[in-house]
Amino acid sequence: MEAFLTMLRYDARRMWDRRWIVASIAWGLAIVFAGALMVSRDRYEASARIYVDTQTVLKPLMAGLAFQPDIDQQVRMLARTLISRPNVERLYQDPKIGLTMPSTAKYDRAVEQLKDRIKVTPSGTGNLYAITYRDSDSARAQRLVEALVSFFMESSAETKRRDSTEASRFIEEQIKDYEAKLVQAENRLKDFKLQNFGVTGVANNQDHFSRLASLSDEVAKIKLQLASAEQSRDALKRELAAEDPQLPPESMPSTGGGAPSELAQRLQVQYRSLDELLRRYTEDHPDVISARRMIASMEKQIKEEGDSKSPGGKAKRGSAATNPVYQRLRVSLAEAEANIASLRSQLVVQQGRLDQVRALANRMPQVEADLSQLNRDYDIVRKNYDQLVSRREAASLGVKIDESSHLADFRIVEPPRVTPSPVFPSRKILGVVSMFAALGMAGAAVFGLGRLKPTVDSLTTMHQLSSRPVLGSVSLLRGPEQQAQRRRDVYRFASVMGVFVVAHVVWVVMIAKYVV
Repeated sequence: MEAFLTMLRYDARRMWDRRWIVASIAWGLAIVFAGALMVSRDRYEASARIYVDTQTVLKPLMAGLAFQPDIDQQVRMLARTLISRPNVERLYQDPKIGLTMPSTAKYDRAVEQLKDRIKVTPSGTGNLYAITYRDSDSARAQRLVEALVSFFMESSAETKRRDSTEASRFIEEQIKDYEAKLVQAENRLKDFKLQNFGVTGVANNQDHFSRLASLSDEVAKIKLQLASAEQSRDALKRELAAEDPQLPPESMPSTGGGAPSELAQRLQVQYRSLDELLRRYTEDHPDVISARRMIASMEKQIKEEGDSKSPGGKAKRGSAATNPVYQRLRVSLAEAEANIASLRSQLVVQQGRLDQVRALANRMPQVEADLSQLNRDYDIVRKNYDQLVSRREAASLGVKIDESSHLADFRIVEPPRVTPSPVFPSRKILGVVSMFAALGMAGAAVFGLGRLKPTVDSLTTMHQLSSRPVLGSVSLLRGPEQQAQRRRDVYRFASVMGVFVVAHVVWVVMIAKYVV
């Protein structure tokens, strides 16, 4: 600690011995700094804050009905691309802002420098953005920030309109292309079905094996029904053979008119059966034709019996059955016969279809493969076409929503304004700092000079510099005149440095108030 204090006193004495060098260097640096302050300008900061509200009531209500882009992402992208070269060039070209148009050689560099001075930063966690710019002209800085705010609010609408137009144009072009593809696919499918119209399964898009299995099941089902109907008919025949058609005379009711004949009852049953068949089939159906044939035969028999009963006709061959059980059995037998005839005709038709499908067994796999390929291509084209049409409607609805109500609401939280005082560091602060910097640099220069060229003024210094023992020393005694001279030197140095400080302060005040 004592050694450190000794060195500190030594350095202080060396600097005091070179005090006029310190004053000269300080004054020189002060003059340089004063010139620099005169050339420099205070900078003023203009700023504005904008909030973009993307949470509207219409957005959740139209979810799923219209295409809605990510508004938050678009706003973030707009904020990042606001300071782009085209926008900066628009700032230079706007005469209201007052930016000096640089020369052609310096144009690119000036544009890049202006881009660096403009800051667009998010404030907080929401869509709150701050736009700041610093310039020596406060009015120009405010006009530039106002222009940037206008660019930011206009760019959203322009971007949405451009995106909507491009999306609508692209979707319309794709729909036209898919319409042409869909027509071609439909024509190919139509031509294929016309060429293979007689092939079973092409019209209803059913494969060969499924059609074969279905027809086989239907034939087996009809055969089973036919066998059951034949057994039922045989049972009715046996019961009919065992039943007496005539009742005893004493059990017959006494009526004035005769009962209807058996043939007439069967004819009525056939008429009812024909009515049922006509409800389900056309006149060309085999069951209908068979029923009409049986009705015609019965009507012919009834006519012949009527002729035989007439006075000029033949004698009656037999009397009508009077047993009601016998009559019901005959009616049931007639219905069973009609049902068997219908099942047999159905069996013939279905068996013919089954034989046709079996005959086409060699051709069907290739036809089905071609049909599957055509259906696959058609289904893909149709699916894409339907999706494009639905997206076109969603995009159209989204455009209408944008036109009627903006999904993003731009609010100016803080309008563009300029700080009343210059931003840090101002010229006033720089002037004060330059004064201390001049003094510090001058002291550092003299301190370094003392280290480079040391002087001896004490026994300790002599011993440290020579590393040899000191035998003795001669003391210097200052008289009254020398002490007075020393005091005058101190006063002169203090006066010079006081004038330095006062002059520097006056210069700083003049620059801050009067120098533009």
